Amino acid sequence: MKYIILPIVLAAVASSAACDKNQPPAEAPQPAEAAKPAETAKPAETAKPAEAAKPAEAAKPAEGAAEVKTTDPAKPAVVEPRPGDIPAPEDVAAAPADADKSASGLAWKVLEPGKGDKHPSAQDTVVVHYTGWTTDGRMFDSSVKRGEPAEFPLNGVIKGWTEGVQLMVPGEKRRFWIPGDLAYGETPRRPGAPAGTLVFDVELISIKEAVTVDVPEDVAAPPADAKKTDSGLAYKVLKESDSKVHPKATDTVKVHYSGWTTDGKMFDSSVVRGRPAQFPLNGVIKGWTEGLQLMTVGEKTRFWIPGNLAYGDTPTRPGAPAGMLVFDVELLGIL
Repeated sequence: MKYIILPIVLAAVASSAACDKNQPPAEAPQPAEAAKPAETAKPAETAKPAEAAKPAEAAKPAEGAAEVKTTDPAKPAVVEPRPGDIPAPEDVAAAPADADKSASGLAWKVLEPGKGDKHPSAQDTVVVHYTGWTTDGRMFDSSVKRGEPAEFPLNGVIKGWTEGVQLMVPGEKRRFWIPGDLAYGETPRRPGAPAGTLVFDVELISIKEAVTVDVPEDVAAPPADAKKTDSGLAYKVLKESDSKVHPKATDTVKVHYSGWTTDGKMFDSSVVRGRPAQFPLNGVIKGWTEGLQLMTVGEKTRFWIPGNLAYGDTPTRPGAPAGMLVFDVELLGIL
């Protein structure tokens, strides 16, 4: 939901974007952040939709002196909201008896019904307003407080969001009780991420359906009419161009691409993200550095890149795809 392709670059951009204040509950490694095809450079333009917001990192509970009320020892301690915070719901400590619950442990309650019967898929991008609290009533993030909705691909956030928001329709508002194993865990590895069960009020504003990219029929291996270089790189031109200009290894290029493993599993796509990638050609995997120099501006080519020109047959980089990789690349420009 989650593994990068060409420029490893993409991942670095994503991690820096994670520091932005407008961010939804991002899952540890996000879809395009997990695996990166480059070794040094990082294409500056590959910001992914899921980078738009990560509630757990945006506002940290420790900021501002929130006081804990313990006047009644029979009740769990609750945190007094800081100035400007949205007060926690009365049932923040635990899901009430009338809440619905899934097999995963996710609990929810519909606060306001929506309209229609259109539900987002995990691949879709959603626009939402939300507020999140820990079970002691401490607000740790809120797009409502920021006054700006969050927008992100649903498969790029914590598991509880991916599951829960798919149950919603536009205009609907739900309260979710998300157990730690569907959020950041009981002992989060991400600095500042809230621990344990989290409570979110989520309003689904709209759905942006994901762009789909068909898996190539020849994804398993290069066809007989594919050309091959001495390094073992195979390629086939899908769309020719009138241009005669080829990029050099030292150039920065702008491309649209999709990448698959030979079993047809897509691991990254700028097309799906809806944003071209931009990166220095000497900062990506060897198969890209070699292959794109064969292209001209406007051309679209399919590459079969052996493991030794990609991440290897046993990648050392966490999340990187193994073995031969297949890429459809359109060269949009040389910068």
